[in-house]
Order: sequence, then C-alpha cells, then structure tokens
Amino acid sequence: MKGFMNLWAAMFAMSAMGQQVQTSGHVSDQITFCNPLNLNYRFSNNPQASYREAADPVIHLFKGMYYLYASKSGGYWYGSDLLHWTYRPSVTLPVDDYAPTVEAVHDTVFFIASSGTPKIYYNINPSEDNWKVYNDHFPIGMTDPDLFKDTDGRVYFYYGCSDVNPIMGVELDTSHNLNPVGTPVPLIEHKFADHGWEEPGEDNAKGHAGWNEGSWMNKHDGKYYLQFAAPGTEFKVYGDGVYVSDKPLGPFRYMPNSPFSYKPGGFIDGAGHGCTFEDKYGNYWHIATMSISIRHMFERRLGLFPAFFDENGDLQCLTAFGDYPMTMPNHKMDYSKGSLFKGWMLLSYNKRVTASSALPHHEPALAADEDVRTWWSAASGNANEWLQMDLGQIEQVSAVQVNFADEGAQLKAGMPVKLYRYQISGSKDGLTWQVIVDKSNQAQDAPHDYTEITKAPKVRFLRITNIAVPDGKFSIADLRVFGKGNGSKPAQVKHLQVLRDSVDSRKASLSWDAIKGATGYVVYFGLGSDKCYHSVMVYGKHELQLNALNKGVRYFFRVDAFNENGITKGTE
Repeated sequence: MKGFMNLWAAMFAMSAMGQQVQTSGHVSDQITFCNPLNLNYRFSNNPQASYREAADPVIHLFKGMYYLYASKSGGYWYGSDLLHWTYRPSVTLPVDDYAPTVEAVHDTVFFIASSGTPKIYYNINPSEDNWKVYNDHFPIGMTDPDLFKDTDGRVYFYYGCSDVNPIMGVELDTSHNLNPVGTPVPLIEHKFADHGWEEPGEDNAKGHAGWNEGSWMNKHDGKYYLQFAAPGTEFKVYGDGVYVSDKPLGPFRYMPNSPFSYKPGGFIDGAGHGCTFEDKYGNYWHIATMSISIRHMFERRLGLFPAFFDENGDLQCLTAFGDYPMTMPNHKMDYSKGSLFKGWMLLSYNKRVTASSALPHHEPALAADEDVRTWWSAASGNANEWLQMDLGQIEQVSAVQVNFADEGAQLKAGMPVKLYRYQISGSKDGLTWQVIVDKSNQAQDAPHDYTEITKAPKVRFLRITNIAVPDGKFSIADLRVFGKGNGSKPAQVKHLQVLRDSVDSRKASLSWDAIKGATGYVVYFGLGSDKCYHSVMVYGKHELQLNALNKGVRYFFRVDAFNENGITKGTE
C-alpha cells in the first residue's frame, strides 16, 4: 500500500475482533483521582523477577475518546474521560515493545514502538484491536519514538535513548509509507555539566552523563516544544525537560525552567518520559513515568499532572501534592492560579499500625511511612489477614488509597491474575466496627485502589481485612488515608537559608527552622517569585540538598509547611 488514499477501502472494511475488555479503576460518581493511577498494571515477562510495570505513557484524544498507551502493558486503555479506563488487550500490536507512540493523520491513528526493525501500524477505530501493518520495515531502528503531525499536515519523527547519543529528528513522507525524508539531525545533546537534573543518581550526583530519552513534541502559539527525559527511569529524580524552537527540526534553545516535570519527593517519585496533551476542555496535562524500581529498575507506574503554558510561553507542570487526591475538571481551568489539589490532607503518616502477622523486614509500620518502596506483608495470603491503623483521634475520612505490594507473587505476563478483594472497616472506639469500603466482589485488577468516600465517616480506627490476593502474601505499601483535620495548621516557615554552591551552581543546600506540629514541607522553586512551579515534598527533616539546578539561572525559593489540618504558605 502506498499513500493514505490507497488505504481507505481497507480501513472501512475492518471488522471488530470481539476481545474481552476489563475496566480498571473504581467506577462511581467519583470526581477525584490519586497518583499513581489505579490501572491494571501487567506483571512483567522478566524470568528473573515478578513485578508490575507500565511506563513511557502516551494519552491521545481521538474522536472524543482518550487512549492511553504504555510500555509492556499487553494492550492499552481507552475512556470518555480521564477518570475511568477500559483496558483493551491487544494481539495485533507489538505490546511487548517499549515506549509506544501514536498520531492521527487523515482520521487514521498510526502506531510505532521501540524496535531494531520497527513497523508502523494503523487503525481507524482504536477501541477495537484491529491494527494493520502500514509500513513493515520502517528504516530507522531506534528506541523511544515520537510521531508528531504539524498543523500544516506534515509529519515528523523524533527518537533517542542513550547516555551518549543525542535526541534526533527527521520529517516523514506522508505520501510514501511514512518513510524518512532526508537524513535525521541531532536536536538535543547531553549537557549534564550545565543542567544538574540530567546527572544520574538518586540525588543527581554520580558525576557523569545520564540517559536522555523519551522525546515528545507539542506545538503551542507557533512554537515547537521538544521534551525529553533524564537522567534515568530508576531514579526518584527522573524528570522531563524542554527545548523550544520556531521550526519543528530546530535549531532549539533550552528552556531554563527545565525540568518542567519533576517530582523527587512524596509517596512515589518521578515524573519523567511523559506526554503533554490537551483534554476536551482545552486543559493541558502531562502523564509521566513514576519509579518504584525495587524488584527491578523497570518496576514503574504512571502519574497524571496538570500542565500549562504561562504568559511567557514557558511549559509548566504542577506536581506539588501530586500523589494526593486531585479534582478532575469538567471545564477550562487556569492552572497558573492554582492546582487541582483537593485539599484533603494525609491522615495516615507514621500512625500506629498493628497487624495479624508480619514477615521479617516488612513490619506493620511500613504501611504508614509514605514510601512506596517499602511495605508491610502478612505471613500469608490467607483470608482474614488484617492490618489496623490508629489515626490518633476521630477524623473524617474522605478517601483511601490501598497500594498493594504483591509480596511473594510469582506471576508473569500472560498468566491469569486473580483480583485483590478486601474490606475496610472503621471504628470510633476500636470495639464497634462498620464496613466503609467493600471490595469483596472486586471486578477489577486494582493494585493502587483509590476510593473516594461520598459520605465521609468519622472514625479513629481503620482495619483492612483480606479476602483474596492475586498471588503470594497480603501486603501493602501504604494504606493512605485522606481527609481534613479539625486542628490548627502549622506555623509559617521561618529563617529559610539557601546556599548556592559557589563552585558548582547546579547545587544548593536549603535549611529552615523546624515547625512543631508539621507533618512535612513542600519546597517550591522557580524562575520568579510568582513562578515557583517546581516542588519537592520533604518528610521528617527540615533541610534539602538540591542538585538539579541549571548553571547561570537565578532561582526563587519558598517553603510551605503542612499537617493534617492544612497548609501554611511560606515567604519567597
């Protein structure tokens, strides 16, 4: 087949394949969501370890439906909104490849993923698994591709995943199987010596170049925004930076607010290798890769964050309280005036936890430490294993997120997966209990099960009781409880000191007075006193070593204190 016009008859003759579908997430009148997204993350086919993974996401709005593609997921998801997703397993796409990308051209969706000898696929109705090969030998073997259609109809291709080679770009021929036009050109080089966030390590301190990867292109107000990820998917500092140009193949200039997508603190870290897209209301979003990386470096999840272009044309992404409940908008928003954070605070941090049993090194307290990389595990997966939390006082509970840990699971991709089934009961006195969340008939694979409780109960104690697990032990990497306390907010942070390294200005040491009664702090920074869009959440200390800055860039800083009762804004 050559050219799009030769495809029409074949496309309209496509027939549905009748695949079984599975809905992921809690289908209700829920209007909030909480990262990591509650999807049916597939178990890896890695023979050495059992772990769930999804990464390198793309969300594509096509004919009123959202489509979500991610690495190694066995299929993809679709839905009419960004809250409820239907999983579509696929046998017609290379679903074991990494970093898929899609683009619509002439009402046809085209798909390509990382491969040494990649193929381009097409579909006119991607809600059905009926993809066909359009180009069976795309001539560029690569990793981390991105397809981009410009407003004039021309199509471009970006790719690259290396600690040495640059991000590349080339135009594609829309009249001849989307093959390259001319020779690919280098667009983004490694510059970790100037951009601290591009240096690998959990604290950007390994002293060499990281991996530049995960390119993504957006066009906004006539400018081209080429995004890329660094320094490596396994690090909590994984983020996305951006270059901007007047032309789709450059030359590009670095935007000094990079990394614009950045989340190195909180329950789950990372906001890299993502996709920036526009929803039905004209709001921008950034969906990105979040890291667990304990059982394997590719043990990853997905996070969704509001994004926007500010008045200077800079691309921004809001990750503050990015793993707390957020409200899903149903209209056009102005994110520059505030995020989607619901205002429900974390009630479960470091609360007293007891359990029916526990494995060594997986004690109950690890279910309340606000760290996805540690977890409590019961000694078995038997029914009636339980975990109980004392909130310390009677609180109104607005939402809970149960993050299951799959301890001892031996499942691999393609194996049948039983569902987590459980109940959560609440009590004011620890004696009389009432079921407040009933997932005994759970119909979805929900490893990060988030439930908004419409009639918020007032309880002091919560107990989650196992009914069934997919495999292994009943285990939880935090039972996260959200609501709003009735006490006082913390005092304002005082005596913030920022010491920029005089030899290496990529680095800064921050400290401030500890606030009595504060659960934690959010360190904001940015390019102006009114542009502190970057953030790092800090628990258990009143200092931060920040090695992710750009040389030659002036920054402003602010530290907010928070507790169960709310947030107290600091001064810049």
